[in-house]
Amino acid sequence: MALAAVHYAEAPQGLQTFAGDVDRRRLTGAAVKAVLRLTEAWTTSNAEGAALLGVSDSTWDRMKAGRWEGVLSQDQLTRASALIGIFKGLHLLFANDLADRWPQLENRAPVFGKRTPIRAMIEGGIPRMLETRQYIDALRGGL
Repeated sequence: MALAAVHYAEAPQGLQTFAGDVDRRRLTGAAVKAVLRLTEAWTTSNAEGAALLGVSDSTWDRMKAGRWEGVLSQDQLTRASALIGIFKGLHLLFANDLADRWPQLENRAPVFGKRTPIRAMIEGGIPRMLETRQYIDALRGGL
């Protein structure tokens, strides 16, 4: 078999990029549901939840009411993925309710600069969300 006969569609899948419309449509429902649940567990305000996911307040309200039928963008799915990873990491790290309180507690770690992790992630966007996820993984000994 010649190498030229191998098509891209047959090539092994790499990291999830959330770039393809089909993947974004497939993942949106579960991502929205997960982010709604974790922001509820973290007791975020509506404005914080919307800012973390990168949507408007009105879109967030429709999502919470189950009336939103859109598709998350690549950036929004990246945010959701980071938030879900942080939530999971916190629940692996802490065996009590601290896992859900931690994102609202002022933190002196350099990545947060004496702000709450939620405030730091809202202000720092996707890069800070990914740093927060890496920080939690490092605390767990995962890096």
